Amino acid sequence: MNYNKIQELDNSLTPSTLLCVQNLTVYYGAVLALEEASIKVNEGEIVAMIGPNGAGKSTCLRAIAGLLPHYDGRIAQGKIFLENRVINNMPPHELIKFGLALVPEGRHLFPSMSVQDNLEMGAYSLPKELKSMGVKERIEQIFALFPILKERRKQRSGTLSTGEQQMLAMGRGLMLKPKLLLLDEPSLGLSPNFMELIFEKLLEINKNGTSILLVEQNAQMALEVCHRAYVFEIGKIALEGEKEKLINDEKIKKVFLGG
Repeated sequence: MNYNKIQELDNSLTPSTLLCVQNLTVYYGAVLALEEASIKVNEGEIVAMIGPNGAGKSTCLRAIAGLLPHYDGRIAQGKIFLENRVINNMPPHELIKFGLALVPEGRHLFPSMSVQDNLEMGAYSLPKELKSMGVKERIEQIFALFPILKERRKQRSGTLSTGEQQMLAMGRGLMLKPKLLLLDEPSLGLSPNFMELIFEKLLEINKNGTSILLVEQNAQMALEVCHRAYVFEIGKIALEGEKEKLINDEKIKKVFLGG
C-alpha cells in the first residue's frame, strides 16, 4: 500500500494504528522543507525514515514531536494523529501525557549531572498520575537494559563516552514509559561496536512493547532492525515499504547499501 497516494487516510486508521501522518507539508519561513509526506506506525512496529541530509526526515520528526516552533517551522498542510487524537502543534510536554517521547539528535544531556540524576530528570515532566509507576523502579528497569549505566550511575554524564551518552539519552526517554519512542540519528558519532549495541537495544526495547519511529542516515543498520521504512528525497517521500522490499530494491542497493 502506498500511503503517499491515499486520498482518504482518515478511513485507514485502525485499532493498531499508533501514529498516522497525513499529507504533511512544512515550511521554515518561505522555504519548503517537506511536501505532502504521509507515514504510519502501527503498534509493535519499528519504522525507519532514511535518506540524505536535508531530505526532510528530521523535519517530519520535529513536526510529530511538537518542536517545529523552536526551529521557526510551521505546518502548512496535513494532520498528525497519535492514536485517534490530532496532535498538530501540540507542545512536547502535552504529548508526554499521550505516550510519546523523543530522543533528540545530539542527546542533549545535562553534562554536569550524574547518570542517575539525568534519568530522574527524564521522569520530571511526567504527569502526577503516571509518576505512581515508581521512579526508582523505572530507573532499575533502565539499568537492567543498559548495565553499563548502573556502573556509571554516580558519574557525571559529560564524562561518559559517546556511546554511553547515547544509552543514557535513550534511557531518559524510556523513563516516560512511552507508547511511541522517536529517535533522531541515534548512531551519530558512535563507534561501530557501540552502533551495533545501540541497534541491538532498539530491538530489545521494541520486544518489550514500545513502538519506535527512527530517523537514521545509516540506512543499512536501520533496514536491518525495522519492519518498514520510508525513503526521503529532497523534501518528499520517494519510496516506502517493508524492509525486505527495500533491501532488494536496486536503487536502494546502489544509493544506500553500497551495492
